[in-house]
Amino acid sequence: MFLEWQQAQSDAYDTMLATVEKTLREPPDARSERRTAWRRCGELGLLGLCIPESYGGGGLGALDTAHLVEAFGRGCEDTGLVFATSAHLLACAVPIATFGSPELRARLLPAMCAGDSVAANAMTETDAGSDIAAITTRAVRDGDTYVLDGAKSWASNAPDADVFVTYAVTDPTAGFLGTSAFVVERGTPGLRVGGPLAKMGLDTCAAGAVHFEACRIPAGNLLGGEGAGGAVFQHSMAWERACLFAGYLGLMDRLLDRCVGHARQRRQFGRRIADFQAVSHRIAEMKLRLEGARLLLYRACFRLDRGDHTAADSALSKLAVSEAAVRAASDALRIFGARGYLVDEGLEAALRDTVPARLFSGTNEIQHELIAKGLGL
Repeated sequence: MFLEWQQAQSDAYDTMLATVEKTLREPPDARSERRTAWRRCGELGLLGLCIPESYGGGGLGALDTAHLVEAFGRGCEDTGLVFATSAHLLACAVPIATFGSPELRARLLPAMCAGDSVAANAMTETDAGSDIAAITTRAVRDGDTYVLDGAKSWASNAPDADVFVTYAVTDPTAGFLGTSAFVVERGTPGLRVGGPLAKMGLDTCAAGAVHFEACRIPAGNLLGGEGAGGAVFQHSMAWERACLFAGYLGLMDRLLDRCVGHARQRRQFGRRIADFQAVSHRIAEMKLRLEGARLLLYRACFRLDRGDHTAADSALSKLAVSEAAVRAASDALRIFGARGYLVDEGLEAALRDTVPARLFSGTNEIQHELIAKGLGL
């Protein structure tokens, strides 16, 4: 049951937390250091948690994956790295493992799990973010190849990526069934990658535009068959919305621990600030939002493992976690006061890193729509 961890799960969480705190706590300063940190994530198994063991992964289900991503997010202050690895795993490795041909899986997944390659999910376009039906990138079958033309305005990990999972229209008349999913590898003629883009936060996760200009790829790089792009995307988003946001649970745990410690030690007007109801109740609200979001995320993962997951499950989870994370970072700044405004404290970075959680994996406005649709509205 998702409410009770087994001893093996608790031990795995504790081991991952301790290891991450020791080896991956601080953000890297340069691109070469990002690659070193990335390979370390591969050594720890974080890049292949839910990928079959036969391809170098951990073979875990969604709930166990979320537990370890949560430990990663709690122990690592570099939320950009946590996000980058989770996007690599859930939006790229998962669809390849689920929908790729045996040859494609055997060729790409071992390096992706080991940390020898980086993957980017290239879906967002200038006029098509959460709306997959609005994408304009086209793919035309030409013998045993597909020719891709179009541009993706934003792809996390793109400047560093070796593998791109992307989506293109193969039949403009077929609606939902007219979109297909592909894998494009770095070095393919016609592939051009921009960036890194200047962003508000998640600094370690470089992002950039991706352009396809008569980009010819093998037909074997098609995922799930022609017209399956919508299904591939929905499957990857179910995993991403359920498991990626576990990293933000870990971040909120870390912020809560810091606020409790600070409130106990900081004194004003001859008293601990913990004795002021304005402070203690703010911390209590942080705990309330965290635990509510955690239960929704665990339930979404539990149902994903059990096979009765709905889009509303992961939408509720994503919405609750992302909103709680932004509030937690903002509350932490207020509890620490002027000290929290200083860069060296790391709290302003936490706030910058939480704000985009409302935007990626489908905006929170989209999550409200999915929840409403699940209610039959």
